Amino acid sequence: MQKSLTIDVREACKLQKTGKGQWTYGFVSELLQRNLPLTLLTDTELPPQWARAQSSTVRIPGHGLRWHWNVLRWLRKHPGVTYVSPVSYIVPAFCPASVRCIPIVHDLIAFMDEPHDRKAKFIERLTLPRAIRKAHHVCTISDSTKRDILQRYRHLKKERVTPVFAGPMHVHPQRYSSDHKTILSIATLCPRKNQLRLIKAFASLPDDLRAAHKLILGGGRGWDDQEIVKAARHTAGVEWLGYIDSTAYECLLHSCHIFALPSLYEGFGMQILDALQRGIPVLTSDRGSLKELADGAALIVDPENISSIADGLEKLLRDEDLRKNLSQKALQRSAIYSWRRTVDLFLQCYHTSPC
Repeated sequence: MQKSLTIDVREACKLQKTGKGQWTYGFVSELLQRNLPLTLLTDTELPPQWARAQSSTVRIPGHGLRWHWNVLRWLRKHPGVTYVSPVSYIVPAFCPASVRCIPIVHDLIAFMDEPHDRKAKFIERLTLPRAIRKAHHVCTISDSTKRDILQRYRHLKKERVTPVFAGPMHVHPQRYSSDHKTILSIATLCPRKNQLRLIKAFASLPDDLRAAHKLILGGGRGWDDQEIVKAARHTAGVEWLGYIDSTAYECLLHSCHIFALPSLYEGFGMQILDALQRGIPVLTSDRGSLKELADGAALIVDPENISSIADGLEKLLRDEDLRKNLSQKALQRSAIYSWRRTVDLFLQCYHTSPC
């Protein structure tokens, strides 16, 4: 009989969740519906929605590297557990042999030329290769990331890597009701999310379109984002709202005209899925998993070409038939993604993958 499935849930417990935090929250929320022995490792209080769930909670003291060190000490005292790491590769890289580790790999941005936080890049480059070598199984959140891993680590057998994908951040959304003016983009401000080129593309639109529409940016401060913030504050028709809580997020999605995220690279793209699930016409890029996720249900542009982004925006804003067509395809495409499917795929790896 397998012992407890032990999961790092720190990012899911934060009030302001990043994409990885949203993924962890959706994944664990679905796992809690299953009849499984779970141990949740955290550094703070659990989300109130999990209060009645049948699971064990272990509060691990410390922050940063100290927290990971204390987790390793805890794992040495609990041989036989399976440790799931949805955010960091530090514990999987150094865990004892008595523990089965399943790292969740969201992307390989740390190994690519796209801009990325230097500290995160250093730590991931140091720990991911070792974590993969020691892993019981490796899960990714897209086919694209699986291909990236197998291309980089050619010794790794493809059977030991499984995409488990993701579900929507809000499971029961309403169909959107366009306000006919808002271009919405929600993501943490940073060069990889490409808000600066999106702002410049909006500013280059014909006068009639800029007069009739506005670009709304939602997302907390990230890194190397000074130019983005400056451009948002000084470009007519652009508004940056800062971090968006779940209520405001839902309201913005419900009323926006189109959704735009021409990111330079994504491991999945949960905001895109949320937009597709509501039937919102989407503009996104041909990088990472985004084209895979949309699969014909979004307008694809070159994210490094401001003219390409601007042309895409103009097409979506002027062509009502295109918007209707993409809206219908979006609803069909998004229907295949759910947290139930993600957890089912994960549990297949958990129960059947050999050590």
